[in-house]
Amino acid sequence: MIISVASGKGGTGKTTVAVNMAVSMGAGVQILDCDVEAPNAHLFLKPTITETTPVFVPVPEIDEVKCTHCKKCAEICRFKAIIVIGETVLTFPEMCHSCGGCMAVCPESAITEGGRAIGEIEKGTAREIAFVHGRMRVGEAMSPPLIREVRACRDPERITIIDAPPGTSCPAVAAMKRVDFVLLVTEPTPFGLHDLKLAVGAVRILGIPCGLVINRSDIGDDRVREYAAEENIPVLLEIPFDRKIAHAYSRGIMMVDDMPEWKNRFRELYRSIAACLGQGGGQ
Repeated sequence: MIISVASGKGGTGKTTVAVNMAVSMGAGVQILDCDVEAPNAHLFLKPTITETTPVFVPVPEIDEVKCTHCKKCAEICRFKAIIVIGETVLTFPEMCHSCGGCMAVCPESAITEGGRAIGEIEKGTAREIAFVHGRMRVGEAMSPPLIREVRACRDPERITIIDAPPGTSCPAVAAMKRVDFVLLVTEPTPFGLHDLKLAVGAVRILGIPCGLVINRSDIGDDRVREYAAEENIPVLLEIPFDRKIAHAYSRGIMMVDDMPEWKNRFRELYRSIAACLGQGGGQ
């Protein structure tokens, strides 16, 4: 099973839910931190990293000897990653979307694929959990290629929990598509409800079952619960606004370690997800 823990906006407690559920389930679980622009699951899990691999994306390299400066490469590139000025070809790798169109249209085969590092993947273990996260290079604009590489590290023999990037743009979609269930973490505030609606819209376009965790559930109002009832979205867990929880979070300590009674609640959260999918929740 693949569960993507997502949110319509940052700061809702998405990573808190992902890491606590993973630790509560223990052996047989893998966590993939796909929030590659700001990964922080490692701050709580404190994994032992055993492997680091750079990730590259293909970018064009020009053979000036073969190039006739016909400009076909520049004409096909929507993102202006190649520009031909007189008899000079300029490439802008940071703007390249790695589509390969320039190579396909070059009549002289003067364009080949080079590689540009966009980040790295680190693998390791945290307790009994298999851990993988991506770290995007500072200044990079496009995270989906790195997110795809993190997801390619999935172990099909394990239950996979994905910590998705916040929001509903391309990075979030890259972390949510082709999963079995999306667990949306929200809070009962006007902003929380607004962004939850956007997230639910994205999940439904993808055609994936979803459920809710309401964090800081005893603040705000009941409009998130009313919306969930109207849309037939199950509320699978509520986490109160608790000073003890906040204090543990500020020290990088997980709820299930500081408050062991929460371990059963996160196990029950997984069983509820499995029940939504018509599966047994044996963990």
